[in-house]
Amino acid sequence: MFRLKKLTVIAVLVFAVIILGFPDQTQAAFSRSSWIENQIYQYNHPFASQLPQELATKMQKMAVSPFAFYRGTAHIFYSDMQTLPSSAFVNLATRAIWLEGDMHLQNLGGMRDANGNNVFDTSDFDEGYLGPYVWDLRRMAVSILLAAKENGLSSNDAQDVVRNFLDTYLNKMGDFKGTNDELSYRLESSNTNGVVNDLIQKTAANSRSNFLSKYTLINTSGDRLFQTTSELQPLSSNTYSAITTAMSSYITSIASSKRYSNSYYIVKDIRLKLGSGTGSLGRYRYYLLIEGPTSATSDDVILEMKQETNSTVAIAAPGLLPSSVYSNHQGARVSLAAKAMLTNTDPLVGYTTVNNIFFFLREKSPYQEDFDYKLLTSKSKFLDAMGYAGKVVAKNHAISDKDYNSAIVSYSVDKEITDVVGNNTSAFKNEIVNFALDYATQVEYDYASFVSALNRGVILY
Repeated sequence: MFRLKKLTVIAVLVFAVIILGFPDQTQAAFSRSSWIENQIYQYNHPFASQLPQELATKMQKMAVSPFAFYRGTAHIFYSDMQTLPSSAFVNLATRAIWLEGDMHLQNLGGMRDANGNNVFDTSDFDEGYLGPYVWDLRRMAVSILLAAKENGLSSNDAQDVVRNFLDTYLNKMGDFKGTNDELSYRLESSNTNGVVNDLIQKTAANSRSNFLSKYTLINTSGDRLFQTTSELQPLSSNTYSAITTAMSSYITSIASSKRYSNSYYIVKDIRLKLGSGTGSLGRYRYYLLIEGPTSATSDDVILEMKQETNSTVAIAAPGLLPSSVYSNHQGARVSLAAKAMLTNTDPLVGYTTVNNIFFFLREKSPYQEDFDYKLLTSKSKFLDAMGYAGKVVAKNHAISDKDYNSAIVSYSVDKEITDVVGNNTSAFKNEIVNFALDYATQVEYDYASFVSALNRGVILY
């Protein structure tokens, strides 16, 4: 939390009310080095005994820039959401909707959905949970400001990008209100341009054969196996056996209507995957090579199996998503979130438990491309791409309401959000932009504290 002394907080509020005539809705950024060091240590230390080298990689990745630091510290963001002012545009119906939870530029990407459509969409749901819809918007808005500054945009231009992101979010919500259009809505090559369209086209040009060649080889016996590299490491026989045994519960976690024959899931090889992501570094991540539709090696499939823990959103909103909804299984929670917010979800999405550790599984798809924010080298490119991001987040929120599971979210989210903002779109955008400006500055302070601690050899995990 922001640790201003109590008297200072009172003085600021009194000044705002008496002199300015309204309560302060922002919080000045400041240095909080000891607290940051403790937050990073407490969050990462539980994984230090299993993959310390991955945590070392995480620290180095986070040290690259404020944006990279922000990517790796969603837990700090939600610690702050506990204490920072709420939004004037949240009511009972919009305080507990499905959130992606870690909304930032690099959790978007190009992908092929289960119906063969090449689309631009959200690519990560590790932090999926219920909370106020504005948290996804706030987190994305801050990431836009940090990335835009890194790319050389002025503050005014970056704020315009955030406002465009919010405009397209609200406009698309208004389009969805009173219809079921959100259930079939997608961003594809026919309704995008610029960097996003290029990404979709790149996704469409990918092939399974090239993808398999990147990670696997055919041995002298004609079997396809994983390559062993610095990022793909062999397992102990005990771990290998435990994972293959856990496949049966994974298969059971898939709805019977989407389940393939058992032969599809036959495990051919497994590797520990190192170095992927930022925030999740330190958790186990495995790649599983499975048989796929036929016994031919050309259609083999790679599953990504990722260790899951409590959503960081739950730090700020404990109990909004009762654990009974996901059978107290964090892999099941992520699976639910992905199904709630994606259209034509990967039929290989599922979950299992290995050695009392929760895992989420999905296909490591040949047809997925990460979004590279460094390509947004001008204001026009940024405006264009983040306009599409606003539509994606609106779609995420709109399709995950009562249309998905009314026992979890009983409202029409597109109606409720459109109504709660109403004609006050300018005030709404100002609120989000002002929050993002203040919080982006706080991230820069926190990043400086982190880099200083890292350089001083402070134990951070």
